Amino acid sequence: MTITYLKLLMTAIFWGGTFVSGRMLAESIPPFSAAFIRFFIAAVCLYAIIAGREGSIPRLERRHFLPVTLLGLTGVFAYNTFFFSGLKLVAASRASIIIANNPIIISILSSLFFKEKLSPTKVAGICISVSGAVIAISRGNPLALFAGGIGRGDFFIFGCVLSWAAYSLLGKRVMQDLAPLSAVAHSAAIGMLALLIPACFEGMPAALPTYSWADWCNLAYLGWFGTVLGFVWYYEGIQAIGPSRASLFINFVPISAICLAHVILNEPLTLSLMIGGAMVVAGVSLNHMTTTVSWRSRLTTTDRIPMKRRT
Repeated sequence: MTITYLKLLMTAIFWGGTFVSGRMLAESIPPFSAAFIRFFIAAVCLYAIIAGREGSIPRLERRHFLPVTLLGLTGVFAYNTFFFSGLKLVAASRASIIIANNPIIISILSSLFFKEKLSPTKVAGICISVSGAVIAISRGNPLALFAGGIGRGDFFIFGCVLSWAAYSLLGKRVMQDLAPLSAVAHSAAIGMLALLIPACFEGMPAALPTYSWADWCNLAYLGWFGTVLGFVWYYEGIQAIGPSRASLFINFVPISAICLAHVILNEPLTLSLMIGGAMVVAGVSLNHMTTTVSWRSRLTTTDRIPMKRRT
């Protein structure tokens, strides 16, 4: 069990590091090109892992094609387009605070579309988390938001939140009868193909030889550590300790992103950023608190079936 917790903590650190790598890449590689290469690496590695575990790559059934395509368009194509575009304009630490509200938005949309109950504790968590994001985004002056304090980069990062929420809600349905790693691998491949044409229009084929070793290191980090290893370890954590307890480790993502951005990118640790980040982490934790105790009784059929039988 200790290994599981360590892997989940490392996953949070890996995901925090994606903001730093993304910020560095945004200075030298256009968004579609960076996203395409990231998921080319990820798709190849994910299919290799699945083939090694299962002996072959499971075919995508016709009834799964549309939902998995939507997963690729939301969680890969749209999310990464917004991600790299936003990080060109927004500090990595600030972006991580905004994206840390993903569980909050997912909870709200789940209550609207899936009629999941919002308890008073969850509502309190939502209010605290959103307030923390406002403090961080406005740099401690919420009134500034009404005077043009939100820039274009912030809207791009908000687009990441909405894209991931759509991906998560769609995935909730798809992964009821499709293994999580298979769904991630297929959606990564579809999203990668969708990114290919706009990446070519950005001049990616001709620009490949001009990428620096630092660019390739960041792309490899995003593809392997930020996508493949992160997803594999996260789903292993879900299988070992359940989705609610595993998801709590996501709260470490903005903390690791802020610390890594300060150390690597020399981004300042302002008081408003630290207060806002702490409030977001506290709010997300509170939002999940009511679901943690009884996660075993609410596992889906997919969660109960071993990975070997769910492909």
